[in-house]
Amino acid sequence: MARLTPDNVALAAAIIARYPRPKSATIPLCHLAQEQDGYLAQDAMAHIAELIGITGAEVMGTASFYEMFKMHPVGTYVVNVCTNISCQLSGGEELLEHAVGVLGIQPGGTTSDGLFTLEDVECIAACTEAPACQVNYRYFHQVSNEQFDELVADLRSGTRSDVPAHGTLGSVRQELGADQIANISAPEEQTEPVWIRRHREAASAGESA
Repeated sequence: MARLTPDNVALAAAIIARYPRPKSATIPLCHLAQEQDGYLAQDAMAHIAELIGITGAEVMGTASFYEMFKMHPVGTYVVNVCTNISCQLSGGEELLEHAVGVLGIQPGGTTSDGLFTLEDVECIAACTEAPACQVNYRYFHQVSNEQFDELVADLRSGTRSDVPAHGTLGSVRQELGADQIANISAPEEQTEPVWIRRHREAASAGESA
């Protein structure tokens, strides 16, 4: 378990600055912590609570609502195989059984090398592309047993650049300057949307010139 690193504390401060109240940054900071460690560690949640002025229980209560946040270590690659109705009718259960055999673990388990965690999941909104699975929430559609084997082999060899380690939401992080952040005053202090006020002020400055 780990608190946020100094670099991530600086990044957390930049994220918090985008919101009218620090508490509003809870979910983005949980994603930041999970990207750091691969899961949402207890110490990281306590650190987040300190940064935004709430309790650790409040951070836990928010994060535990969302399946994407893992409260315990998981594999580098979390493999979700959908077995809901559309995928089930198209071979989802058979694909999951095949995955169990290939990875040598049951759903909810992690391989001994720490590389894969396997999950049996509900609908992942890819019903027209059944049977479907996800690896770290990246989609793979109409997956055959042979395609699953190829995917696992590619991940083991490190040749899949399109699937980052668990916890990474995107390959590019949004950078906003102080002059690009809008609407960060508290709701009760807002008399008009910030973008309207800025447009009005710019128009007035143009007329004065």
